[in-house]
Amino acid sequence: MENVRFINVKFVKSASKKDEFISDELPQIAIVGRSNVGKSSLINMLTGNSKMAKTSSTPGRTRLVNYFNVNNQFYLVDLPGYGFHKAGKGVASSWDNVMNDYFSDNPNLKLVMVLLDSRLEPTSLDKQMIEYLAANELTSILVLTKTDKISRSEINNQINKVGKVLRFNQNLIVPTSASKKQGGEQIANLLGIYL
Repeated sequence: MENVRFINVKFVKSASKKDEFISDELPQIAIVGRSNVGKSSLINMLTGNSKMAKTSSTPGRTRLVNYFNVNNQFYLVDLPGYGFHKAGKGVASSWDNVMNDYFSDNPNLKLVMVLLDSRLEPTSLDKQMIEYLAANELTSILVLTKTDKISRSEINNQINKVGKVLRFNQNLIVPTSASKKQGGEQIANLLGIYL
């Protein structure tokens, strides 16, 4: 597929358990990351619609698997944020179960975009996510968010650092800024490769 163009994007549904997941023939691109890393902002930037995904200043608000149909070509799938368990251990473990159910036995999943805050060091949870995806032979790229908050040299340093810490190909680490609408074209290029 050529560069992805987010022309006709529609929210389809939210799912809270396995039997609610979409399993039709369309490929899926998943977005995952720590709570408050900027998943909703990235989706809004990519789709060109500031109201497509709900943003919140409160971490841990996205508890559902949210499906967005893009051009009737694929689904962009927003997964629950990890690493924020204020809601209680029972809820936290149910989120983990939902994510595990989503990742396992999903032949339509073509790529996972793992979001990291460009201002922060990768956490043990980020490392676990990368290791989990690799162990399950799931293709992933890293998306550094909020790069407008740091300098160009800091962005380059962070790409190098993240690549070494997570043992990740630096060519597959994309710096983005939703507020400045930067990085979307590079993501679109990569999506076109994997779809």
